[in-house]
This record gives sequence, C-alpha cells and structure tokens, in this order.
Amino acid sequence: MKKNIILIFIITMFAYTNNYAQNGGSVSGNIQLNMQTYTKDTIIGAEETPEKVLMNSYANINYINGNFKAGFRYEGYFNPLQGFDAKNDGYGIPYKYASYSIDGFDFTVGNFYEQFGSGLIFRSYEDKNIGYDNAMEGIRVKANIYKGVYLKGVIGRQRYAFSKNENGFSNVINKGLVRGIDGDFSVNEMFDKLTDKKTRVTFGGGFVSKFQKEQTQYVTVNDTTLQLDIPENVAATTGRLNISRGGFFLSGEYAYKFNDPSADNNYIYKNGEALLINASYSQKGIGIFLSAKRIDNMSFRSDRTASLKDLNINYIPDISKNHTYSLAAMYPYATQLNGEIGFQTEINYKIKKKSLLGGKYGTSIALNYSQVNSINKKALSENIEISEKGTLGYKADFFDIGDEIYYQDFSAHISKKVNKKFKFELIYQYQTFNIAVVRGEAGFEDIYANIGVLDFTYKLAKKHALRFEFQGLFTEQDMGDWAMALIEYSVSPHWFFTATDQYNYGNEDEDLKIHYYNVAFGYKKNSTRLQFGYGKQREGVVCVGGICRSLPATNGFMFTINSSF
Repeated sequence: MKKNIILIFIITMFAYTNNYAQNGGSVSGNIQLNMQTYTKDTIIGAEETPEKVLMNSYANINYINGNFKAGFRYEGYFNPLQGFDAKNDGYGIPYKYASYSIDGFDFTVGNFYEQFGSGLIFRSYEDKNIGYDNAMEGIRVKANIYKGVYLKGVIGRQRYAFSKNENGFSNVINKGLVRGIDGDFSVNEMFDKLTDKKTRVTFGGGFVSKFQKEQTQYVTVNDTTLQLDIPENVAATTGRLNISRGGFFLSGEYAYKFNDPSADNNYIYKNGEALLINASYSQKGIGIFLSAKRIDNMSFRSDRTASLKDLNINYIPDISKNHTYSLAAMYPYATQLNGEIGFQTEINYKIKKKSLLGGKYGTSIALNYSQVNSINKKALSENIEISEKGTLGYKADFFDIGDEIYYQDFSAHISKKVNKKFKFELIYQYQTFNIAVVRGEAGFEDIYANIGVLDFTYKLAKKHALRFEFQGLFTEQDMGDWAMALIEYSVSPHWFFTATDQYNYGNEDEDLKIHYYNVAFGYKKNSTRLQFGYGKQREGVVCVGGICRSLPATNGFMFTINSSF
C-alpha cells in the first residue's frame, strides 16, 4: 500500500508540474544511474556480491512558477554499490520540499540544504560521489528585512539513512534535533553613502544548538565507576568578516563550541574552537591565494555516538589541494576534527603571449604548498592523561603548533598550448602523508612520495584528438612505486574511447605487483552522457573537501548515465 502511495505521489507531481509548466512554470532536473558488476578476484582482494549487479540511481525534479518552488528526489539502491553506505538500501523519495517567497521572506518546508558562513558550525549538503548526504528535514526561513540585512533560521532533523523497514518499504531515518539562526550584514548596502565605495565590507554570525536525550556513559577512576553527566543541549556560535577591494579579498571566521562529550573525543568536556582565514589577490596574469586554519575539538554531530560521515552538523573546509590525477590523489588528506593547524598557499602566473617563455599562446604556471600539523596538547596535571574520559581533556595554547606533521604537499604545474594541434600539462608533486593519523592505521610509518604527471593532447583533425597521460609515484613506504599510462581518443563532441593501466611495480611482494587496467567508451549528446567500461579498481580512499569514502577493490563492468533537463 505504501509503495502505491509513493507511486501515486510521483505521478501526481509529474502531472501537476507538466500542467503548470504549460501555464508559465518551468520544470528542470537530472537523472543519474551508476551500475557495476562484481567478479571475485583474490589477487587484488575484490569480493563477489550475491546480486552480481549493484546500482545507485537518483532523479531530481524541480518545479518553479513565480515565487513558488517545489521538488523531490527519487533514490533507488538495487542494492548499494560497494564502498557506499550500506544503510542506504531500497527505493523511494527521501527528499522533497516546497518553498514560497513573498515580501522579502522565503519559507521552505520539507527537506533542504543550508550553510552558515564557511560551515564551521552548520552545513547541510550532499555529494553523491562520496555517498554523503545530511539533508535537513524541517523548516527554513530566510528574510531580507532591511537593505543589506540577510537572516535565516533552520530547525529540523538530519538524514541518517534511507533503508527498508521490516515490511520491505524504504523510509528515511532521521536523528538529532538541530536549531540555528544566522545573519549576514552588507555595510555598503546598509548605508547609502557607502554604496559606491570600492571597499566592500560584510560581517555576520550564527548560533546553532543540537538536542539529544541523555545516554548513560560511565568512566572508571581509581577503580571506582562514575556516571558521566552528559549535556542534552550543546551550542556553537560563530562570527565572520569579509573585506574586498579591487583584486584583494580577505575573510576570517571564528567558531566556538561548548563542551560536547562524544565518541569522537573520548567523552571529554573541553570546549571546541575553530579559526579559518582566507586571503587572495588577483590581477591580469597573476593570482595569489593564502589560507590558514586551526581546529581544536570541533566534532559536532547530532548523535554523540556517531562516527565517520554520519550526522555531522558542521563542516571543516580542507585546505590541501584537491588533485584530479589518480596517482597524485592516492593519498588524500582527511580533516582531523580533534585538532590540527595548517596553511595553504597557491600562486598562479600567466607568462605573456609572444614572449620568450610564453610563446604564441602564453604559458600558465601554478605553484601550491600546503602543510597540516598537530596542535600541541598538554596534560591538565600529572595524574590526568591527555583526553582522559570524563575530564576537561587537555590544554592547548592557540598558536602552539605541534611537531607532528599530518600532511605536506608541494606541487608545480605547467600548462602550455604549443600550437593549434598540440598542448601539454606537466606536474611535479611531493607529499608527506601521516597514514597512522589520517587513516587511523596505527603502526604504519609516514609516507614520503614524489609524483610526476605528463598529460598531452594532439588534435588529429578538426574534431578528432588523441590524449596521452603518464604518471609515476615513487615512494619507499606503503605499497612502493606506481606507474600509470592512459590513452584516449575523442571525437568531439560525442564520442570518447580510453584505456588505462596502473601498475604497482614497486611492491615488495611479488604477488602484489599488479596491473589495474581499465577500458571504457562514452557517448555524449547535449546534456546526456553515457559511459560503459570494464576493469580493476585498487583499494583506496577518495576525499572531497576533507570528507572521505573508502573504495574497495573491485573487478567488473561499469555503466553510468547522467542527464539533465
């Protein structure tokens, strides 16, 4: 019966949106299907699945008519692909919303995504590539009550899972009550005399509170078992400032979280804090970007027992470079919520056209350096260990940088178009990766890796091109040296054919000197893209913005469809 209700709802929404679209409204959306087969491969550690074929599927439908918006997302897991959260299992509509705007107010009921500032105390968002979705279900109100004054408030519960119940019907499981209010104030808009000034200033702040019923926690002190007093309401607040003038931009945000004993911090009562500073300068031919952050005990979840990607209320931006080439991205950094301090700087420079080094088309150079260290934690007393359960945890001076390096990355990137037919990219990268901390694999030594990438494209004819890619990763730790090669033939704008091979030739175990090969072809027409392939995938980790997902080793066929309208 419930399945029929969902089906009726979908048909009704399509019927109404089609009818309204003919009367001035508009319908938009997208469809995504990811399907894969799984074959057991004992050499790479790939497991066989009972279903043989697994699929994740999504469809978003949005309708807009004047001040009214509504939409929903269908999700189908038949069953979820390996490496994605197994708690998402089934099909139905876990995301639906309706919103209306009038007189400077915007009201949303149902599901929504939202962010306060940089996200240090609140960010609700989704990224299907890493299987992340902490959508809110509740009410959101936005208001522009005066020129330059923008307010928003949210209340609701976070998505935890989308799975089958005992009757086989899929339903959304929400946990954790979250309440928050946030404001942004544009000084230039608020005061008429400042409207045309070149210097632009905005400031803002927010407050978020979570509620969770107390769950009994115990701690043993001197052979005596004591019950911890766990706060049911935990609050966090933030303030921020943005200044820009011409090509210069500076932003800073500070967040403070009151004591929040949880599984992440071993149930300590220390308050948390975070500072994020970004600065940039750009003009024709050059751009400079600087970023710094300090994080101390900033895990903030609507369920104090949750872990990994589950029920994060806030988001701590990653300040390391997100690499797109496979070997350069083999050791991605994951934000350490219990404490880290780091910085990143990037310089982009364009050598002028028709100069000695620039040539006919100019040459682009990008330099990037990022480093993340531990914070220096000190014991509260000789009798209390650092982060001992049921205590204030530790002391940490704000600007005291720890000696332990979590991550270090230097890269130099040269991009050049030589002539109308030939262009190339050349990258050198050096990484330090603390695998014991970042991946929690205790006992493993730090990884030091040198990585090189050569990517060049040659146009055979007006719509035909060949692209070659060569990568090398050289390290004496972990699995040793890797080599990777790719060849791609494309017929613009519709077809492409590609073949790749990653070879772990430096592995000390002769049986693990494995070729991970892949072949694929794809077709694209307008906004629809299809891709079919076969190959082996190595076990690893993929990260986006400091949020990570583990990838299992797999061997099988892959098929994807992406289409938008």
